[in-house]
Amino acid sequence: MSGHSKWATIKHQKATTDARRGKLFAKLIRAIEVAARTGGSNVDGNPSLADAIQKAKDASVPNDTIDRAVKRGAGELKGPPPDTVTYEGYAPGGVAVLVETLTDNRNRTTADVRRAFSKASGSMADAGSVAYLFSRKGQLTIPGGAADEDRVMELALEAGAEDIRPSDDGFTVTTGPGDLRAVRAAFDRAGVPYESAEVTMVPSLSVPLDRDTAIKVLRLVDALEELDDVQDVYANFDIPDAVMAEMTS
Repeated sequence: MSGHSKWATIKHQKATTDARRGKLFAKLIRAIEVAARTGGSNVDGNPSLADAIQKAKDASVPNDTIDRAVKRGAGELKGPPPDTVTYEGYAPGGVAVLVETLTDNRNRTTADVRRAFSKASGSMADAGSVAYLFSRKGQLTIPGGAADEDRVMELALEAGAEDIRPSDDGFTVTTGPGDLRAVRAAFDRAGVPYESAEVTMVPSLSVPLDRDTAIKVLRLVDALEELDDVQDVYANFDIPDAVMAEMTS
């Protein structure tokens, strides 16, 4: 599991008790609106919407709020949904960064993202500069002790997963983006818990970081995630377990 995956899992676990829950809710609702606008309001035929709704439910967003977001995105309620804009750049150490945003003002969002990169000693890049390093995949993070490796492999492969990778912390199950829902359901039916399940961008290669560079990279990731218009930040760094433990203790 990459350092970024570990960091994302830690942030996911903290999200529901975060003091900024209002900001988290707003981002989740906007993601639902965009998914409904681009793929329709039928969850069965729109994997992106299904994933966005599941993330919102995991964060305890009320069902009526989710329903309104779906209807608004599908054009059934008033209010234009925001546009999806992806930015690319580099963090310290040559780490590739993708920033997915939802915005109603591209000029404002571009300026905010550029400022965050600059303050953290990173740099923006042209479209296509780093995107080729990432592939959209579904991922489930299974904690250690939830099930043995044979059971995890059996459930994952039967449900259509592409890969199962063990680590000291458990297992990472990788799926096609449209298969995540079925794989997640298989683990739910079997009663095997997971720490996170989401469609994400998985890098084809990772950049190992020492402690000082890791601090700089995570400072940039945090600064980007603080921006109101930013939905997700992906980066191809790898931080050793000992360094990650020290930084998150």
